[in-house]
Amino acid sequence: MSRDRGVVDPKALFDLTDRVAIVTGGSRGLGRSIAQGFAAAGARVVIASRNLDACQAVVKEIEFDGGQALAVAAHLGRLDDISQLVERAVERFGGIDIVVNNAANPLGMQLRETTEVAFAKSFEVNVRGPLFLCIRALEHLASSGRGVVINVITAGAFRPGESLGLYCAGKAALWNLTKTMAKEWAPLGLRVNAIAPGPFETEMMAPTLRDPERRAAIVASNPLRRIADPREIVGAALFLASDASSYVTGSVLAVDGGTLA
Repeated sequence: MSRDRGVVDPKALFDLTDRVAIVTGGSRGLGRSIAQGFAAAGARVVIASRNLDACQAVVKEIEFDGGQALAVAAHLGRLDDISQLVERAVERFGGIDIVVNNAANPLGMQLRETTEVAFAKSFEVNVRGPLFLCIRALEHLASSGRGVVINVITAGAFRPGESLGLYCAGKAALWNLTKTMAKEWAPLGLRVNAIAPGPFETEMMAPTLRDPERRAAIVASNPLRRIADPREIVGAALFLASDASSYVTGSVLAVDGGTLA
């Protein structure tokens, strides 16, 4: 029996040359690192967040290194902003190959303190926004021939934390939607996966990590006994966005130092 003895080129597997990626929450933290990593791999990146100046700063960094990027101010809780984000990406770069739903509302409170306004704000950004961004971009992702969606959830979706009930519940919902998207959109040629980060040194986690006792407790709960640098998310995101994961869909990749273990 003959076998294909061709050697796979590892560099080609992770090459994103000429692919167009939207990264929400791309102006800081994990989103910024993902956007910069994708650009370094050849992608043309659309940086989206509510803060246009912060998005433009990331664009300048990418362009300084020879990449291509576009800044778009968009609030993921507003459907009109989502539609505009898709339109701007297609207008500038001609299509969409990758969507990274990274923007999040980390609203923290005890469940008994939850108000209707707080609930709406949390789920609009953490659940509704990612879903409708994918729906708005679906035609373009499908026509790409290599469309990918990466939903950034959290290890807390599987092990919710005190005072983070809304955030963790929303991310658990997004994980469920990830699996449904993967099933429904596979016939369109799309792959849909999730990344579940653990503790990272980001602006979002800064208020928690500034408390020495809480920081020590987080480190102690992590088998690797440390908090990650945001750049450590890039490998996982690049794997899921590229041909390296061509047979992976409906999966979650925990980047959490073993927290869920």
